[in-house]
Amino acid sequence: MRHRFPYFKNDEEDVEINMTPMLDVVFILLIFFIVTTSFIREAGVEVNRPQAQSAAALSNKAVVLAITADNQIWIDHRQVDPRAVRRNIERLLSDNPETSLIIQADQTAQTGVLVNVLDQAKLAGATAIAVAAEQYVGH
Repeated sequence: MRHRFPYFKNDEEDVEINMTPMLDVVFILLIFFIVTTSFIREAGVEVNRPQAQSAAALSNKAVVLAITADNQIWIDHRQVDPRAVRRNIERLLSDNPETSLIIQADQTAQTGVLVNVLDQAKLAGATAIAVAAEQYVGH
């Protein structure tokens, strides 16, 4: 039987949807989100940071080191011996030497431990070192 309208195709032909443009868009979005994601290496432990009026936000590309209230040192979700702090920081900075190092020391941690960690970080080659503090919201 002949169709009245010549632009209709036979029912026997398969019609397929071309998925290539949609997949291209999905991959471009995936690449965009991967590139714009900030990668921060967390210390792996929560600390009670002291407050400071001069506290400010730092860049998202940073290595976070934490000193707990009982003077334990944590880097990259694991506890680190104080003698191994320098080696661990050197390892983390080997990929990108310009990475910032943020030290989150609990407000009840001993100052000597903080000074030792700062010294080891400088000896490891860290150039951008910051001590984290909570923003002071005083009257």
